[in-house]
Amino acid sequence: MISEFELLAEKLNRLAEMTQTLRLENAALRRTAVDLASENKDLRERVSEAHTRVEAILAQLPNEEEKDAV
Repeated sequence: MISEFELLAEKLNRLAEMTQTLRLENAALRRTAVDLASENKDLRERVSEAHTRVEAILAQLPNEEEKDAV
């Protein structure tokens, strides 16, 4: 009977350790997710700015009709 309690206590200790490990891992993953979301937002903004600049440059180029007229 005592060995059963010792076994149960050991299992509970392992469960507590695993729970703590998972909490720490979860916190780290949440920080990583926040960092990645921020990086993703920055990259989307950079792509949008680049897209706007490319559109502005393309708008300055003569179109086919203007080339033929010259």
